Parts: sequence; C-alpha cells; structure tokens
Amino acid sequence: MLDNMPRGTICIEDIEIGMSRHLMKVVTDRDIELFAEVSTDRNPVHLDEQYARDTIFEGRIAHGMLTAGLISAVIGEQLPGHGTVYLGQSLRFMAPVRPGDMVRAEVTVTAIDHAKRRVTLETLASVGKTVVVKGEALVLAPSRKFD
Repeated sequence: MLDNMPRGTICIEDIEIGMSRHLMKVVTDRDIELFAEVSTDRNPVHLDEQYARDTIFEGRIAHGMLTAGLISAVIGEQLPGHGTVYLGQSLRFMAPVRPGDMVRAEVTVTAIDHAKRRVTLETLASVGKTVVVKGEALVLAPSRKFD
C-alpha cells in the first residue's frame, strides 16, 4: 500500500479546508477472497470467473464495500487519523474494480465544525482516471483538548 503521508493523527485544531490525503493499493484475488470470508458475501460475481463473464461486468469484480474500505483506511489512518469516529458515509458506486486494479482512495476536507469536532470529507476512489466510488463522510475528529 502506498500512502502520501505518514499515518497517525491530525487533531481538529490542525485540520484545514482543502486538506487531502490518499492511499493506493492493488486489489488482489486474495483481498477479494478475504473480504468474502469476513463479510460472508460470496456473490459469484466476485469469486467465480465463469459466472461473472455472463454478467453485465463481463468478468469478476471486487466487492464495492472492499473499495469503500480503502476510503475508511485513509480516514482512520491519515485524515483525521487515529481516534477518528465515523458518523456517516454516503457512497455512489460508479464503475467496477477488478482483480489487479490499482485503486487510489482519497479524502478531502470540505467543512469543519470546530464546536462539535465534526469534519466533512469528500471521498473518492479511482482506478486510473476513472472514478469508481464517490461520496461524502462525516466524522468526529480527535482533539488535543479531549483525547
């Protein structure tokens, strides 16, 4: 996995509109198999190439929530990072992710409510120039005053 910044914590007092962090990861067959195991989502479009060839995707795809999990990793590890609590996330799945694709997951700060320690983040995942997932997250950020 390739991160653009060190992992850790950015406290609410140091977060600014426009701040952005990302990671990049190749989604492997093993990732898909492990996600199926943990989630119990064994839809054959994810696990059976022969079955998946006859779908609208014309081949196997990764679970959408596996890709969304990479967005969660950026939020929980980089921005705001350790100590962050998810309050909500909207997701729109725009295109499939296939085994072997390099996914770039990115979050960008769009709003800050210092009084409530809430941060709104634009969330995107892409493969090359294709946006595969987009949405918005609301999180409770850590604070030097309380944590």
